[in-house]
Amino acid sequence: MSETMRLQKYMSQAGICSRRKAEEYIEKGQVFINGEKAQIGQSVDPDNDSVTLWKWAELSQQKYVYYKYNKPRGIETTCAQKWGESIIDVIDIRERVFPVGRLDKETTGLILLTNDGRMTNYLTHPRYEHEKQYIVETFGSISDEQLTQMASWVEVLWRKTKESEVERKAAGKFSIILTEWRNRQIRRMVESVGSKIKKLKRIRIENITIDGLREWEYKNLSSGEKQELFKILELDL
Repeated sequence: MSETMRLQKYMSQAGICSRRKAEEYIEKGQVFINGEKAQIGQSVDPDNDSVTLWKWAELSQQKYVYYKYNKPRGIETTCAQKWGESIIDVIDIRERVFPVGRLDKETTGLILLTNDGRMTNYLTHPRYEHEKQYIVETFGSISDEQLTQMASWVEVLWRKTKESEVERKAAGKFSIILTEWRNRQIRRMVESVGSKIKKLKRIRIENITIDGLREWEYKNLSSGEKQELFKILELDL
């Protein structure tokens, strides 16, 4: 059985909103778990429950926006931080947006930013198994046996990882495609086979890539990118 967590914490970690804002939405009856109206203090199973946010009053007058951002090292992904800078501090987007999922402070690369909670739920919930691709550089070389082990499964946080697609790029460099999102998963996977990460960069989320986007740069998803992504997610654009 997977570990449960408080609903407000789950919504915050998923990048949907802050814990305080989550409580407001729950009290207003705008949060649903598996189609049922959520209650304050309720817990969710991140691997098996579906959490949906419907902000009817706010979203009825709000246009959905979708951005991609090339995050540099040292920037936090969450919207609010006690120390250091967050993504919201370093971008100049007029609309109120939130990051889709997370990258730890030392990881660089692709982050999606939006005000569409539907897209966030479908891209971050484990049951949907959407692809995320990373480029990994290790200290020293990494063997074929180590790569094969990670592609098969390793134990992370007392659970086996799902099979992943791993491709060598150099002696100490490889790409990996995951269909699950766990806290610091790739770092833990590499450490579990006896190596350590030097650099970690996310380059793709489903059809959205970081190609042509410099560090610190962000831009709107193109019409084609949005149409293809929403077709994959089986959502109406």
